[in-house]
Amino acid sequence: MGSLDGRVAFITGVARGQGRSHALKLAEAGADIVGLDVCEDATSPRYSLATEDDLDETGRLIEKLGRRAVLRKADVRNLEQVSAVVAEGVAELGRLDVVVANAGICSIGSTAELTEEAFLEVIDINLSGVWRTVKASVPHLQAGGRGGSIILTSSVASVIPPPNIAHYSAAKAGVNSLMASFALEFGPELIRVNSVLPTNVDTPMIDNEFVRKLFMPHQEDPTREDAASADSAYVQLHAMPVPWVESDDISEAVLFLASDASRYITGVPFPVDAGYHIKKAH
Repeated sequence: MGSLDGRVAFITGVARGQGRSHALKLAEAGADIVGLDVCEDATSPRYSLATEDDLDETGRLIEKLGRRAVLRKADVRNLEQVSAVVAEGVAELGRLDVVVANAGICSIGSTAELTEEAFLEVIDINLSGVWRTVKASVPHLQAGGRGGSIILTSSVASVIPPPNIAHYSAAKAGVNSLMASFALEFGPELIRVNSVLPTNVDTPMIDNEFVRKLFMPHQEDPTREDAASADSAYVQLHAMPVPWVESDDISEAVLFLASDASRYITGVPFPVDAGYHIKKAH
């Protein structure tokens, strides 16, 4: 018996990285998965986003676990597209119990050099996209009459912002504010809403040449091995001697918040940060 047997979860940004990891973790616990991913590169990030092949692979991996998957190419910047994916998934799988608003991007630049296009792109995907995801999916949770769980992907940067990602930090702080409002609004219907606050996660958003150079500007061609060294700026972010956490570490938190093990937890920003907060506070 899995902790999510018979349930259905909707996940955005599902094609790879944290989104795929969340999908597989919830599927292992018994959930069928509805998901979407834009499967196109954004304008401002310095790394490539997922592809349609990645999305197909996520579906194959879910089905390999014996669960059903309804995965579609769609953009969280388009409410009509998001609503259509959720409606199709509920029609095919019969219900909705869990929502994981995970889709997000990160671009980097000081306020002086950041373009308006880059600023608005991050806000539209990382903040407004979360609102659209909940707007499209919560009527299905309400219609089920069984309550449910909504998990929003925020960031440690929402609480202690570093330089050069003001737009990202602001969007993620906004996600925490949405979470609190949603928790109050939907609590009477036993719909819980929490946010997860990861530190750096070992995905292409962090593991790329441009970001490594920002963290280690004194090195000509920094590698992953350099990033993991004890004196690395990656490691020095944390109270624990690690450069980053894995997607699975975040997925474990998502599973806990999706399951009945957290049935009375709502309105909580849930850090998975290797001690980022406590290190920055001291």
